Amino acid sequence: MGFLKSFFGGKEQSPEEKQEKESAYQFDVLKTEGVRALHTGKWDYAVKCLNKALDIKDDLEVHDYLSQAYIQNEQFRKGYEQLQLLSAAQPDNINILTTMARVAYMMEDFQAMSEACEKSLLIDKDHADTMFLYARAALAQKDMVNAVAMYTKTLMLDENFAAAYLERGNTLLQMGDLEGAEEDADHLMQLAGNDEDVLLLKGRVLMARQRPSEAIEMFDKAIEGNPFSTIAYRERGAARLALGDKEGAEADLRQLLEIDPKALEDVNGAFKS
Repeated sequence: MGFLKSFFGGKEQSPEEKQEKESAYQFDVLKTEGVRALHTGKWDYAVKCLNKALDIKDDLEVHDYLSQAYIQNEQFRKGYEQLQLLSAAQPDNINILTTMARVAYMMEDFQAMSEACEKSLLIDKDHADTMFLYARAALAQKDMVNAVAMYTKTLMLDENFAAAYLERGNTLLQMGDLEGAEEDADHLMQLAGNDEDVLLLKGRVLMARQRPSEAIEMFDKAIEGNPFSTIAYRERGAARLALGDKEGAEADLRQLLEIDPKALEDVNGAFKS
């Protein structure tokens, strides 16, 4: 065989070349299998394949896929660590930083979330998604004033950012700014009046305004759209009780417990006579 290769100009591979070729083949197989598993929801298998691929060769694309697999598998800390590697390699990539902020939010690591947002804003101070996430981080750390300011900045950057209106409205309501909360609720009613969260916000504002009859109409619509909304049953029950409708309030409590028997642990004295 060696004579034929020499005669026809061929070159026999060295053991090192054979090993390199075999490693490259195994890497490609493991990467392909890992990506296929990721896209079919087999996240444990995806994690195993992608980690084995990285044992053969360090590859940023594989780190990216592995971060997705960890996050889908609710291994948020490990997913975050992969994102850190990616961010170190591509420090100006805003998409990586905003993904880090979202994962940090799921980890309830709000300091890490804020830091990721700050790095992103250094790249683009007018990035609406980052500003929104920064507001969420502030709110999670009980800094309502700055949260409202950043939700407002988000809306200055993107006037159609519905989630920013919703979260600002709920925050203003908690702060006792009923006028501001109602403005956000009314604006959202025009944008997405049938959305459950929007209806709940509007209903809460009406309750705070001591208009329980109108609030009930909002909670009715929320329940019509989602018959399994435990929050809507709880809120409507409180509104019915405020009107002296104990029977209606008890009916909502029964429905609430039928949907979620554990909900009794969260029910306060609002339903008690």
